Amino acid sequence: MELRRRQALTGAGGIALGGLMPGLAFGQGAPQRGGTLTVQIVGEQRVLNPAIQASTGVYVMASKIVEPLVDLDAAGEPTGVLAERWDSAPDGLTHTFHLRRGVTWHDGKPFTSKDVQFSAMECWKKILNYGTTLYLFLEAVETPDEHTAVFKFSRPMPQGLLLRALPDLGHVIPAHVYEGADIRANPANTAPIGTGPFKFVEYQRGQYLLAERNPNYWRGNGLPYLDRIVWRFISDRAAAAAAIESGQVQFSPYSGLSLSDIARLSKDARFTVGTKGNEGNTAHTVCEYNLRRKELSDVRVRRAIAHALDLDFFVENFLFGYAKLGTGPIPSSSAPFYVPRPAPYPFDKARAEALLDEAGYKRPSRNGQRFAQPLKLLPAPWGEYTLNFATFIQQSLREIGIRVEIEARDAPGFLTGVYRNHDFDLTTGWHQYRNDPAVSTTVWFRTGSPVGAPWTNQYGYDNPEMDRTIDAAATELDPARRKSLYQDFVKLAIDDLPVHMAVEHAFISVYSKRLMNSHTNPRWASSSWADAWLAPA
Repeated sequence: MELRRRQALTGAGGIALGGLMPGLAFGQGAPQRGGTLTVQIVGEQRVLNPAIQASTGVYVMASKIVEPLVDLDAAGEPTGVLAERWDSAPDGLTHTFHLRRGVTWHDGKPFTSKDVQFSAMECWKKILNYGTTLYLFLEAVETPDEHTAVFKFSRPMPQGLLLRALPDLGHVIPAHVYEGADIRANPANTAPIGTGPFKFVEYQRGQYLLAERNPNYWRGNGLPYLDRIVWRFISDRAAAAAAIESGQVQFSPYSGLSLSDIARLSKDARFTVGTKGNEGNTAHTVCEYNLRRKELSDVRVRRAIAHALDLDFFVENFLFGYAKLGTGPIPSSSAPFYVPRPAPYPFDKARAEALLDEAGYKRPSRNGQRFAQPLKLLPAPWGEYTLNFATFIQQSLREIGIRVEIEARDAPGFLTGVYRNHDFDLTTGWHQYRNDPAVSTTVWFRTGSPVGAPWTNQYGYDNPEMDRTIDAAATELDPARRKSLYQDFVKLAIDDLPVHMAVEHAFISVYSKRLMNSHTNPRWASSSWADAWLAPA
């Protein structure tokens, strides 16, 4: 599985023009107006505000309602959404965004630079997981007029990094809705107000989210084509596959079906099955360690657990070969930063046993347990990968004298238990690589993220050398030097092993061939769908 993508725009001081739909497709016939697109969602989301929570589970719904400054086009290059164009100072300390005129929020109020300032300073910098690290050195957003936002950094911000980050970490919310109140408790977090092609209508917990066509969408030209989108929460993968086959659901994103059903539906002429349109979200299946647990605070124990996992067996027998071994936190799809290396912790049961003995956790008997208490493992409820990996870890660690108890929770319970309450010893989940290590990868290893921020370093890992390396790489303007710094980062991440990036894989989409203008950019499931349409049944 090798993904390819175009490199980011990197020249400081360059100007990019935007406004084109990300990945407009041709050759599919005249678009048809109307219709309802129904989408399967595996896990329900407690928050639908992408300015304070970055995740594909949020994006796949909220990005149709709330828009970013910049997205990626069909070639994987930055293209303007709420920003028409931008320019950067040569020193990387100032980035100016010229905003689109004539845009209104769904409540009729005008979109202005004040909204960008509020979103960046109050949400992206202070609350947004990943954003708290990316925007660490953002000092201010100046608003010389209603259509200009000037980002001021105290340390250099590479233009290419910023533009690559904004599709995920640059969604703008209305300041007039959020000012003067607790942002996290605002009702708009589950009833979002945006500028996008679809307007929020209804959220029925445990059932569905409904959004309808925005008749005043700024793009004009009859967009969007669809009348409405319904996201149905279907966690039972057999039920989801049946809904796809019956035509009740037209799209299952982000590997939402079982791998056996994916293989079966790939042979059905009614559906398209593949990884196209997901290149911007290469993922790792991961095991996170809670270093607050005494045994796991010893790196020898963490390394022993990694060596106890026969990942080649896992890939072939649990994942049907739809993956390969991870070689560190930067995946092979990241051409600008990846350096080939072997998997760092090959399966070696004898080595695992020796490391545990060395750490002082010898078996009291041949079948005895090394730890007085079992490890509590919380699997992320995102898909078959994470649930299977939890079972695989449990079975593998039994072989080296470590008992593991799996505690399954729904999505809100998992996020609260792991990232706020730290009520876990091990957890399995996904790490998604988003175009540049500084966007969503280094935050898993740097200290300083607010308690409760999902998919950040919430497991007690603290290495000042790691923090210095991450900060230096994120502010380095020279591409060659940045790449070198990220190799230092990878080495530290592998050696310290607070997170085991065990398996690398691409997400798989399953969708009806009636769905047109789809999967036309590297992050299509998380883009706006303004030009998507349904062919007649």
